[in-house]
Amino acid sequence: MAKKKAFALRLDENMMKALEKWAADEFRSTNGQLEWIIRESLKKSGRLPKGDPDQKDPE
Repeated sequence: MAKKKAFALRLDENMMKALEKWAADEFRSTNGQLEWIIRESLKKSGRLPKGDPDQKDPE
């Protein structure tokens, strides 16, 4: 498992509420939802680090 690095993130209140609702709708924690959003964006842009198991879509 990859080591995780903590950092502070500032979001406006409305954005945070929307994120929390989205996370709850998908049965994820808010942190887990943010990780999923970022990973999907990196995957779609072809920017995931080499060797990442999600780098290629299984077909």
